[in-house]
Amino acid sequence: MSGFAEAALQDYKEGLGAFTQKMPDIAEAYNHFTEACFKEGNLSQKEKQLIALGISIYSQDEYCIIYHTKGCIDQGCSEEEILEAVGVTAAFGGGAAMSQAVTLVQDSITELNQLKH
Repeated sequence: MSGFAEAALQDYKEGLGAFTQKMPDIAEAYNHFTEACFKEGNLSQKEKQLIALGISIYSQDEYCIIYHTKGCIDQGCSEEEILEAVGVTAAFGGGAAMSQAVTLVQDSITELNQLKH
């Protein structure tokens, strides 16, 4: 049985696939742009995923919260690093950011770490 994080990632993948079929030029340009943004540079991919997670939490974007929590884990972030980024986000986003962090991020970390093993 798949969990909520895995199901959300699958929903996003399917939605992106359908969009790509209907609007290939836009999808290709968007994918190229985001790949360039997340490419290793002066900031590591790990640091960029932590930034993206913070922005996702602040903007209350549940799909991106799950996607970038996975990105953080895939880039080798520890739970402590992720939660430290969450703390910085909560300092800016207050209760709304903290509520996403203590629910969706925590649940995603647990589920996605279980999927890795």
